[in-house]
Amino acid sequence: MFDGVARRYDITNTVLSAGRDSGWRMATADALDLRPGLRVLDLAAGTATSAQAFASRGAMVVACDFSLGMLRVGRQRLQRRPGTAVGAGGGAVTLVAGDGLALPFPDASFDRVTISFGLRNVVDVDACLAELARVTRPGGRLVVCEFSRPTWAPWRTVYLEYLMRALPGLARAVSSSPGSYVYLAESIRAWPDQPALATRIAGAGWTGVGWRNLTGGIVALHRAVRPPGAGARDH
Repeated sequence: MFDGVARRYDITNTVLSAGRDSGWRMATADALDLRPGLRVLDLAAGTATSAQAFASRGAMVVACDFSLGMLRVGRQRLQRRPGTAVGAGGGAVTLVAGDGLALPFPDASFDRVTISFGLRNVVDVDACLAELARVTRPGGRLVVCEFSRPTWAPWRTVYLEYLMRALPGLARAVSSSPGSYVYLAESIRAWPDQPALATRIAGAGWTGVGWRNLTGGIVALHRAVRPPGAGARDH
């Protein structure tokens, strides 16, 4: 499915989010507290748009995705724009194919790990969260950027109407695979709310779990820390 939407994935996201996607991306970068030289795993990285934003702050970013089609589009964009594989702050982006349930990295490989709009798409959310914990160094940080539950009831009603009625029509106009966005709407509607996801993150071995709502709760940034001194396999 994601191979099928890869060609127009970025423009479709911008249209369907009314241009909010860039702000969500910057908020994720802020929540990661990036500094030059930090090693960052961007899981479900898609076409590496977020990974490039992280690298612009000096981080050394591994953009990992299960979809080879997404990674191909990301690689083509990097090749079309010389220098974009290296961020303005000295960071760089490396593209890697990998499964979020069996990441191809050693224990404690990264200072930061993040996944944006991809956790809904893994077959075992808890196993993915635990695998992210495995590859994070003790004291390292997790940030999950994901669609969530609007906190104001009238806004939630408007949003759900948009998801189920307007979004499929917009997808037909701009996406390379409109039918895939029916799945998108249904998966968002079925996704746990903010407290429920926080509970699952804590259950996977993370501490200090909290979240920040964006756009009235349409998106939530969940953050957590790998416990200092924790063993790589104790989850």
